[in-house]
Amino acid sequence: MQFSELILQDNRLYHLHLEPGEVSTTIICVGDPGRVDSVSKHFDSIELKRSHREFVTHTGVLDGKRITVVSTGIGTDNVDIVLNELDALFNVDFSTRQAKPSHQTLEIYRIGTSGALVSDVAVDSFLYSEAALGLDALMNYYPEHRGWVEHDLLPKGAYFSKADNDLVDCFALEGDFTPGFTLTTAGFYAPQGRRIRLQTNLDLDKLGYTQIENRRLTNIEMETAGIYALSALLGHKAISLNAILANRAAGTFSSKPDQTVSALIERSLEIIINRR
Repeated sequence: MQFSELILQDNRLYHLHLEPGEVSTTIICVGDPGRVDSVSKHFDSIELKRSHREFVTHTGVLDGKRITVVSTGIGTDNVDIVLNELDALFNVDFSTRQAKPSHQTLEIYRIGTSGALVSDVAVDSFLYSEAALGLDALMNYYPEHRGWVEHDLLPKGAYFSKADNDLVDCFALEGDFTPGFTLTTAGFYAPQGRRIRLQTNLDLDKLGYTQIENRRLTNIEMETAGIYALSALLGHKAISLNAILANRAAGTFSSKPDQTVSALIERSLEIIINRR
């Protein structure tokens, strides 16, 4: 692998600025760099704090379990950077820039915010994404991906991806999480059907009540499909945990968004540390 393919500076990754050994195999991804502190403040101890560009990483221990939390920023373009570099920390030999002969599987938990597409998914509730539908085009660049979806309501290049079954089972047992099928888009305004001063060609009213891949879309955000698809291609386990802050069908938004996100973080950590 040429130096321009995997860029290392002082043995550290170009974007995350991390080197092997600094990250756990249990990884929490958050979009907002400021949310990293909101997760790591619950750790019993913190061994690493690193900040580079919009990527903030903390590694520590909670109840005897080593955990890393890293910010991806917004969107699957950043997810592409973070997941490839996290994978390289474990599965590429930095001295040769070649794939290691044995593969290390990571567990990746997205803890983030989302908006409901249907009226029966309540604001301030928690939702785990069983699967996701990507409208962001990231998988167009990965020929190994096979989950393409064609539908009259969808643009060309839409793709399907799923959460890891083992991780789904962990959260399916919890009564405070609703299962969902998540729509991942390439932006926040027109790509999510919002009209401010410009129009959009995404019809959320129809999408929210249409069966796609034999499932009803429940919520919308900007990272999950990319995390699932890349994790599957790279051989990792992933699940997306969502704090529902808006209901697009009802036109409502949470009156306590910070409290809802904090509650999701605390509840997710309880479940994660019990997974040994």
